[in-house]
Amino acid sequence: MSISESPSAARPRAATPGDELVFLPLGGSGEIGMNLNLYGYGPEDDRRWIIVDLGVTFGDDRTPGVDLIMPDPVFIEERRDELLGIVLTHAHEDHIGAVAHIWPRLRCPVYATPFTAAMVRGKLIEAGIEAEVPMHIIPLGHRFDLGPFDIELVTLTHSILEPNALAIRTPLGLVLHTGDWKIDPDPVVGGDIDEARLRAIGDEGVRAIVCDSTNVFSPGTSGSEADVAASLVELLKNCEGRVAVTTFASNVARLESIIRAGDACGRHPVLVGRAMHRVVAAAREAGYLTDLPRIVSEDDAGYLPRDKVLFVCTGSQGEPRAALARIAEDSHPHLVLEKGDTVVFSSRVIPGNETSIFDLQNLLAERGIRVITEKDHFVHVSGHPCRDELATMYQWIRPEVSVPVHGEARHLAEHAALARELQVPEQVVVRNGLMVRLAPGPAEVVDEAPSGRIYLDGDVLTDQDEGAVQERRRLAFAGSVFVSVVLDGKGEVRGDPQVRLMGLPEEDSFGVPFEDRALDAVDDALDRLPAKRRKDDDAVAEFLRRAVRGALRREWGKKPQVAVVVTRI
Repeated sequence: MSISESPSAARPRAATPGDELVFLPLGGSGEIGMNLNLYGYGPEDDRRWIIVDLGVTFGDDRTPGVDLIMPDPVFIEERRDELLGIVLTHAHEDHIGAVAHIWPRLRCPVYATPFTAAMVRGKLIEAGIEAEVPMHIIPLGHRFDLGPFDIELVTLTHSILEPNALAIRTPLGLVLHTGDWKIDPDPVVGGDIDEARLRAIGDEGVRAIVCDSTNVFSPGTSGSEADVAASLVELLKNCEGRVAVTTFASNVARLESIIRAGDACGRHPVLVGRAMHRVVAAAREAGYLTDLPRIVSEDDAGYLPRDKVLFVCTGSQGEPRAALARIAEDSHPHLVLEKGDTVVFSSRVIPGNETSIFDLQNLLAERGIRVITEKDHFVHVSGHPCRDELATMYQWIRPEVSVPVHGEARHLAEHAALARELQVPEQVVVRNGLMVRLAPGPAEVVDEAPSGRIYLDGDVLTDQDEGAVQERRRLAFAGSVFVSVVLDGKGEVRGDPQVRLMGLPEEDSFGVPFEDRALDAVDDALDRLPAKRRKDDDAVAEFLRRAVRGALRREWGKKPQVAVVVTRI
């Protein structure tokens, strides 16, 4: 990976007849997470493109065996000769997590601030492509150009270091792409939101704002990290025994607040979990967290008195392989929690993780460990703007067009309604794959591009339509049956058919083994199979498959996956 300062900014060229400025989300619109946004400039048959963010979401019960899910980049992959670069707004996984996986399909420069670049670098090293990726480190507040796009980074606040809005200037107008943000008057670590610059951009004239919608239903403001820091000190003062605090590793300000709160209460911090160490290392590389209290290693933590230790752990979402889960299950090689200790969840519940989080909290409670969440004490604030903050941003920017993103359909619709209330002249509600012409003329959807998802299945990227994940879901629901028969050249059965059942009950409601039901179905089907069809292996297999599946469905009420192997001798 080559590292360089950003290229110098140049005034965009003048617009020519036929030029258009378009916005195309391929991920993150109609959903929260997995962001991939495209901006295109030029005539329809000769556009130049930039990507803003390239992130992931995580697999769940609907995608068994899948760890990461990414937006399908096929549209821009087919146009990579016109792709000028990937610009990253900040280092959250839903904005950078797909870079290492998808970059080989795109092979373009990547632009990021120092902390974000450090986080991406670690992923590129793991993927073995660090030396191939041209990485440009952009100083905070810097301005640079990519073809017809004049891009300025504007410092915001969020639940991570160095979040940036992008002021994207073109000959047809200026677009402010907010990325993720909030208005935090005291973010603890990192810069304050650059209100003066945002106001100046508003004065300059903004054609469109493409804006975060996550908390559009939440009234008021999101709160400050500094207030959480003070609250953590008060909480830890009253804790006995060992204390573990779990939070999102990427929230560097929260990590510092937790560590300093522990230090104020006479507790020595212990970072637990690879992500914690990785983020702290990246922050220090970028010049942050340089004066923290000494971090105690996991190996040495066991020598500390119970009331002098503070574990700072991964696993706030109940992840089974994370540090807190291992400690809760008493399977961590170095660290333990016992009756009378305390675990603080300094985080929110991400929708979809409820079951795993509550299972973890119940496990801790069953062991006599005190559990404290945001419902019990002030230990968390959101990193996204609530309605009052959105209104303030619109007052600063005064755009002609509002394009809500980073939200489900209901969030986007509500954000558009709020923009109307705030007197924004035009609003466009999009979803992944809809191309919006921002200029010239009224903002409107003008085209639809292919969009979808790709899965990281083990170490292999697969298309969501390939069928493997769907088959796993069916297997999880109704099990599988394997049938083997041997036929001679005339189609006569040789030996006894073999059946193996996996994931089915042993017996039906009459006490008959399902294996016997399956074998009976095979025998009956073979008796009914016409002699002419017995010479076609595929026809035999399909006939037996249908017979076995139908017989089991009648007795069980479910349709298992049935595979038939025909051997010819």
